[in-house]
Amino acid sequence: MPKKDKKFTTVSIPTPLFKKVQERIKDTGFTSVSSYVTYVLREIVAEEEEEEGEPFTKEDEERVKDRLRALGYLG
Repeated sequence: MPKKDKKFTTVSIPTPLFKKVQERIKDTGFTSVSSYVTYVLREIVAEEEEEEGEPFTKEDEERVKDRLRALGYLG
């Protein structure tokens, strides 16, 4: 089975933040700042995707309707 090529892009972060992350990952399993930042971003995105999957409650729906009424979209 052929190995799938991974594609990467570059993201710039402020140098002081980079240095803080470098210190934070010492003596961990992370081999680079990039691997740590990738891990953190994946965790955040996964959490947000889980939250997005939750259906609206009746309370949520009423809040949205109230806001739309206040904005003049609903009568």
